[in-house]
Amino acid sequence: MSDASGSSDGVSADAGRRLPWDLHPALTEDRLSACARLLARGRSDAVAMADPWAGDDAWSIGCRAYSFSRNRLRQAAEGGRYRWLGVLDATHHFVFLIDGAPVRFFRGDAEEPTKRTLRQQESEAQQMALALGDLGAAEGLMFRLAVETGEGGEVTRVVFLALREDGATECFWPVPLDNADVSAPARRNVGVGLTPPLATGALRHRG
Repeated sequence: MSDASGSSDGVSADAGRRLPWDLHPALTEDRLSACARLLARGRSDAVAMADPWAGDDAWSIGCRAYSFSRNRLRQAAEGGRYRWLGVLDATHHFVFLIDGAPVRFFRGDAEEPTKRTLRQQESEAQQMALALGDLGAAEGLMFRLAVETGEGGEVTRVVFLALREDGATECFWPVPLDNADVSAPARRNVGVGLTPPLATGALRHRG
């Protein structure tokens, strides 16, 4: 569990005290908050569109949420909404750029990144070396945004992480978000007089 300082069980005190912009000046609070809002709204759209009567479940909602969130970032970058935002890899290994610094996102517990989360694409590693300008400091380092969700699939928290390939956490920083950014959206009407058979327990599984 996290405390008010941002440190948490399994995360070193140094990681809790270190801030994103200590690692790279492009990783400012405003920019990370903007990216977190785009991710949260993408997931909110996916949850709002869920149609359990048609067969939607936690897996399909999770896939759609990832695609919607990725598309929110891509459109914001391509539309010039944020000049500092770019896309390095538009595939399912999606990597976006904050003024040249590569970042990926995942849904899951920020305190327990999986092996999949700790995988680094070659293009991402090369871009990290360019961004930091120091191959030694960049080696094995990766930036991640962890999107944590509640039982209904809504975003509860987004955490910026600086991780090493061995799982060491160098920065653990909850991104400031307004309540409106993380509140659960209203689901569309999927049946008249019927209660959608979408058990909240099913959404606890990672999508």
